[in-house]
Formats: sequence, C-alpha cells, structure tokens
Amino acid sequence: MLSFINKVISLVLVPVYMCPFLPFLHIAKIFNQPKDLISLSANGIGSDADPVFLTAHRGVSAVAPENSLPSFEAAVKHGYYTAECDIHLTKDNKWVVCHNSEVDARFCEFGKISDLTFDEVRSFSYKSGANFWKYEDMRIPTLDEYLDVFVGTATRPQIEIKAETYDMLYTVVDAVVAKGLESSAIVISFDLEQLKKIHELNSNIELWYLIDEITAENIAEAKSIGDNVWLSPNFERNNKDTIQLAIDAGIGVSFWTVNTVEDAKMLYDMGIRYIETDILCK
Repeated sequence: MLSFINKVISLVLVPVYMCPFLPFLHIAKIFNQPKDLISLSANGIGSDADPVFLTAHRGVSAVAPENSLPSFEAAVKHGYYTAECDIHLTKDNKWVVCHNSEVDARFCEFGKISDLTFDEVRSFSYKSGANFWKYEDMRIPTLDEYLDVFVGTATRPQIEIKAETYDMLYTVVDAVVAKGLESSAIVISFDLEQLKKIHELNSNIELWYLIDEITAENIAEAKSIGDNVWLSPNFERNNKDTIQLAIDAGIGVSFWTVNTVEDAKMLYDMGIRYIETDILCK
C-alpha cells in the first residue's frame, strides 16, 4: 500500500507541487530561501596562523538542501574542514544519506528508509531545503556519491552512522578505503560499540564519539578505543566547566552545533578550534 501511495505522489502530486503556474512551489520558496553565511574571520575570529576548523553540518544547508550533493559540494567550495552527513540503510542494505529515518521531512513521499528499497528511495523528490527547486532531478545521495565529492579535495568527509547495525559497518569502511579516503574520512556515532567495531575493522580511520554533556566517564570511554578518537559534544549541553574538563584531559573535541559569532568566540577564547555549524564560514 505504501509503495502504491508513493507512486501516486511521485507521478501525480509532485508535478502539481512543482508546477510554476500553480501556487504551491511559490509558497514553498518563501520558506526555503537561502541564508547568507557569517564569516568568522570578518568578525576577528581565527587567522591563517591559528585557524578555526569548521564542519559543515549536513553540508552547507544555508545554500542547498541538507544532506544533498549540492550542499556537500558547497562545503568544498567554501573551504570547510569537514562536511558531515548522516547515513541510513535501505531495506535491501544500501547506504543512503539522510538525517531522519523517515523520508517525509525532506521528500514528498512517505516511509521509513529501512522499510523502503533503494530504488524506491532514489525515486523520491525533494520538497524542501534552501534552493531545492534549482536542482533538477536531485535525488537522495548514496554513500559512494557523497564520498566522491571529497576525492582529491582538502575537505574531509564526516559520516554519522544512523542505522542501528554492527554487521554492515564493514561496508562503510570498505567504501571509504575504495575511494582512497582512509586517512581523510571521519566516522562519528552516538553508539560507542559502533565506533569500537569501526576501529576493529580499520584503526586508521579517525573516530568522533557523539555525546551530549562532557563527563569524565565519556572521556574515558573515548580514550579506551584508541588514540585516534575525539569527542563531539552538544554545545548547548555544556558550559565552561565541562569544556575545560575536555581540554584538561587532552582529548580532541569538536562542538555541535555552533551558529553564532558570540558562541564561536567564547570557544575560540577557551582554546577550542573545531566546531560544527549550519551558518558560519571561515
């Protein structure tokens, strides 16, 4: 039934939604306008000698739909240190790039990615995101397509594992190695056991442990995996005391999601040089 509904949406409702002679697309454009990026250097934060290393959260979603190929290409163009994506497994075990487990937040169609086949998901049309109407025939990216964006560039791919799987993690490692990105790619997860598994499969891949508040316990957990493991804490769940805890522990740390100059300056003044953002640029 879901497959039938999605086919009707794709064949009938999407053309209506995208028709320039009807009001629906024009209304959508009002709510999906691009945003101007805010330069840190123009606000006196960072320098060539002591830079801030920025991660584009889900790509540069200020100028293109989040987790789309154009958003990742924009990250390379604007010189971001990394571009973060989220990956899920389809019903037939193909990795696709999308933040939510349900597709309806970004696409016209409905369903949970894990209940849909790869071919079904690839047929879906974007309904929102900055400038989504400008990218003709844009489709949900595969992991391989995402990785291709960074081959031969200075921007690092950063892959958040969203699927609740351990058995299929080897395919992520294989994809990274096949693209020659083993020393560049970063794999991140809230699931410590997933990070341990990735480390077992390939200890050369850098790992970031996603957490909320920094504690002595999660610092120890990250360090227990190996030297190539960082913390990636929720900025809103931390204060100067917990930030200092990580600094004193000597562990790499990158905060998400930092979207104001004031917050970026506070972190910079404390010695933090790695942040994830939706709107800030170099």
